[in-house]
Amino acid sequence: MKAFVDDPDDLTPQWLSQALQTEVRSVAAQRVGTGQTGATYRLHLDADGCPPTLIAKLSAGDEAARTRVRVGYRREVGFYRDLAGTVKVRTAGCRYAAISDDALSFTLLLDDLAPLVPGVQAQGCSLAQAEDAVRNLAGLHAPRWCDPALFELPYLPRPTEEDAKFLGEIMSAATAQFVDRYSDDLDPADIDTLRAAAAVGARWQMTRPETFTVLHGDYRLDNLLFPPDGGPGVVAVDWQTLAVAPPGRDLAYFLGTSLRTEDRRAAERDLVRTYHEALVAAGVGDYSLDQCFEDYRLGQIQAPFVTTVGCIYATGERTRASDEMFLAMARRSCAAIRDLGSLDLL
Repeated sequence: MKAFVDDPDDLTPQWLSQALQTEVRSVAAQRVGTGQTGATYRLHLDADGCPPTLIAKLSAGDEAARTRVRVGYRREVGFYRDLAGTVKVRTAGCRYAAISDDALSFTLLLDDLAPLVPGVQAQGCSLAQAEDAVRNLAGLHAPRWCDPALFELPYLPRPTEEDAKFLGEIMSAATAQFVDRYSDDLDPADIDTLRAAAAVGARWQMTRPETFTVLHGDYRLDNLLFPPDGGPGVVAVDWQTLAVAPPGRDLAYFLGTSLRTEDRRAAERDLVRTYHEALVAAGVGDYSLDQCFEDYRLGQIQAPFVTTVGCIYATGERTRASDEMFLAMARRSCAAIRDLGSLDLL
């Protein structure tokens, strides 16, 4: 049996029976989502010992496209193989994970999370949803808090000055193109903030490395699934941006991009306190609320970095919806950076 497949037609009953270690009598694959760095399918199964539907994630595109994103392929497969069982974040259960030696092909078989529905970035979320999401984030961060064994994973290397310089250059180039693309849609203050954040991007990458944990890296509404009744139970998906870095970056990125600005201003201190209390309850010590809030302030630079780079280097088709998403993220995050004096910390 080949460990991984590239084509949904190769997800045959015979292949799935071996992968899932159960009898699969029939399968029908249905494409779901737009998949900018891979392809996702809902599998309808007639099988013993597993649910009637599963989600399959496969690599996609030509060799050049896969080469650009294979680091993300390694990280997502690595998360499910090595890390998901060691943290308390709610995420999809993984039934099978395999990747080629060159990381150009991978296959994941995940639990289908329907009827949960993804958040919509441009719309923002409620304060109740935000509270649920920050508690879930603490479940990711607390179990591997300052764990040096994380750096032993080959796909999560310790950052270097050279890495920081390279990422800073990417951020600067992406910011210039982002501002050029959206100059008519951005307030001058937001343009100034984006440029100022890019100017300190390399330095920010290496700031305060002594507190670290495993990060999602893109913890925002489009990568979170919520119960349709509005109750608690948010689930995080899409782990290709996995990293080891200061935890405040995930927290700041989520609150700074996912809440409407007026809601963030009114509730961020309470939400940071909720996150901190969840860390302490999970066993994190020697980390005060004041330090947590300062790391949250500093972490705000994560948002313009991911927003501009994600926008400019995205492989998917540009649409009105994607423009609205990136603009909402930029406007909200720039407001948060100014409100919190994040650049003053650098």
